[in-house]
Amino acid sequence: MPEIICHLDSLLAERGMSVVELSERVGVTNVNLSILKNNRARAIRFSTLIALCEALDCQPGDLFSFTP
Repeated sequence: MPEIICHLDSLLAERGMSVVELSERVGVTNVNLSILKNNRARAIRFSTLIALCEALDCQPGDLFSFTP
């Protein structure tokens, strides 16, 4: 089954940032970031995606990949 994989955990590790710190920067709860990080999210708002990309200095393609 095809799926979208979130690479938030590796981006956080590369930047030496915690979920708590990212949560404060982005304005998204720790719980929602953990859901995203653990690939249990069903959707993401563009405003959240933009905030994540700004906080992590990355592109959407760095955060997500598609596996057929």
